[in-house]
Amino acid sequence: MTQTIPSARFDVCAVGNAIVDVLSPCDDAFLAAQNLAPGSMQLVDADQSAALYDAMAAGVEASGGSAGNTVAGVGSFGGRAAYVGKVAADTLGEVFSHDIRAVGVHFDTPALADGAERGFGTGRCLINVTPDGQRTMATFLGAANQLFADDIDADVIGDSAIVYLEGYLFDPPHARAAFERAAEIAHAAGRKVAITLSDTFVVARWRAELLAFIEASADIVLANEGELAALFETEDFDAAAQQLSVIVETAAITRGAAGSVIVRGDERAEVAAFPVDKVVDTTGAGDQYAAGVLLGLARGLSLEQAGALGSLAASEVIAHWGPRPMTPLKDLAAQHGLTIG
Repeated sequence: MTQTIPSARFDVCAVGNAIVDVLSPCDDAFLAAQNLAPGSMQLVDADQSAALYDAMAAGVEASGGSAGNTVAGVGSFGGRAAYVGKVAADTLGEVFSHDIRAVGVHFDTPALADGAERGFGTGRCLINVTPDGQRTMATFLGAANQLFADDIDADVIGDSAIVYLEGYLFDPPHARAAFERAAEIAHAAGRKVAITLSDTFVVARWRAELLAFIEASADIVLANEGELAALFETEDFDAAAQQLSVIVETAAITRGAAGSVIVRGDERAEVAAFPVDKVVDTTGAGDQYAAGVLLGLARGLSLEQAGALGSLAASEVIAHWGPRPMTPLKDLAAQHGLTIG
C-alpha cells in the first residue's frame, strides 16, 4: 500500500543545525588522548573546538549538518528541497549558504548578523574517522544554536510535503519551540512531520521529552537500532520497533550492514543494504538514507521502494570522504532501475 501526500512546492523541508564539517583520519589512540568516546557525538565550546581542531590531522572541510546533508541528498535525487537553519554572517556561513543552494536547496533563513562578535560564529563539527570508517564527532554549535521559532518560515513549511526535524536540535529549549511551531504549521496544512533521533546521547538526555514530542507531533520517525534501543530501553529490536510503530504512522530503522526495517501499521519492509567495495567514511550514511526514504514517501512510493532509495544513497556516501553525494543520486537510481516518482 502506498500513501500519497497532497502536492506541494517542496518534497522535503528540513529544520536543523547548519554546520560545516571538518573530517580527518585518526586512530583509536588519538580518540583516547582527546577523551572522545568512539562513535559518539558530543557538544564542545569554542575553546574546546579550537584545541581539538589544532590537534587533528589534515583533512577536508565540507558543508554538513545532519538535516542539511539530508536535503542535499533529496536535491541530488532530483527532488525539491528546502532548509531552515542558522548560520552567522561570516566566511563559514557564506560557504554553507553557497553549498546548500548550489545543490538546488531553497535556503533563506536570515544569517545571525552579530554572531561572531557574540561568540556565535557559524557552527562546525570536528569529525575524526578511524580506519574502519567509524566517525566520532565533536560539535561547536555556534550560530546553529540560535535558531528560534521566529525563524520558521510558515509559507515554506506549509508548502512542504514532509517537514523533517533534526533531533540534535532538541537540546536548546528555543530550538525545541521552533520544532513545535514547524510541526503545528505542517499539520495545519495537512503535511507530514518527520523526526530523526540523531544520536543515542540525544535520546539519553531527552528520552521522556522526545517520546512526548513524537507521540504528539511526529508522523514519521527515523533512527538507527542503537537510538531505538535507547528510546525504549530495550535490546529487543522487534519489540522496540513494534512500540515505535504503535505511536507513529511510519518508522524507519537502520541496522548498518544488515540494512533497514520500515514499518507502517501492519506493513513491514525488510530492506537490504546496497553492497559497497570498501567503507571509507560512514559520516552522512544515516542522513542520506533519510533523503531516499523521505523523498520516496513524499512521492507516494511503497515502503520497499523508499527504503531502496535510502539504501542506495547511504551506499554512495560511505564509499568516499564527506557527508554528501559526489555522484548524482538521480543517475544512480536510474542505473539501478529505481523509481523516484
